[in-house]
Amino acid sequence: MRWWWRETAGLVLPLACGGCGRPRTALCGVCERALTGAGGRRVRPVPEPPGLPVVCAAAPYADAVRAVLLGHKERGALGLARPLGVALAGAVRASVAASGGPGAGPLLLVPVPSARRVVRARGHDAGRRIALAAAAELRRTGTSARVLPVLRQRREVADQSGLGARERLANLTGALEVVPGAGRLLAVGRPVLVDDLMTTGASLVEAARALRAPRAGSGTPFGGLVPDSAAVVAAPPMSFEINPELTGNVQRCRY
Repeated sequence: MRWWWRETAGLVLPLACGGCGRPRTALCGVCERALTGAGGRRVRPVPEPPGLPVVCAAAPYADAVRAVLLGHKERGALGLARPLGVALAGAVRASVAASGGPGAGPLLLVPVPSARRVVRARGHDAGRRIALAAAAELRRTGTSARVLPVLRQRREVADQSGLGARERLANLTGALEVVPGAGRLLAVGRPVLVDDLMTTGASLVEAARALRAPRAGSGTPFGGLVPDSAAVVAAPPMSFEINPELTGNVQRCRY
């Protein structure tokens, strides 16, 4: 029942901005623009792991954006899910555009699942909550979209904190699977992997691998469509690319 207390507390207790702490507002205009203003840009972790889909992020993981994500995920500021969903929706649009357009059918937002123990400890599923808010924002702005939580953990994984890029890949390889019966659900639209944060890209690589895995008795991936796009709210600042149309080549952004 922890979620109920948090929702009620947000109605009766004084608010402070989730990004900068400014009083009497859940998210001030400055922090909201930092989170959602860019709309979504291509990101590549360094080093970029094999098998990573096209990934776009809404904002660099720093300062106010970092505070907002942690406030929602770790401190239960559930009212921040909506602006985080708006940010993720912008990244979804950018990722789909970068990987060839939406195609037929609705966008199917597939959240990268968190470990059950993590969800229990937090009292809510942060990634799925943001994905639902993103799908609602996409529909509000004219794009057919829904959330399909069809990935699940098939084995326990170690805590990722403190692990390097190669260690994270090894820790997560083979950890996810598609739930039974998901193939027909994925066949009706275009799957887009979504998460709140990308660091090394290991979680998105494993999620893409699980969706690309052939169904039993079939040589095609689940839904028959290889997932080639992913979107996250935030990524490390150094993973952002400068617009090649403006620079003549692709460079790393430096914040």
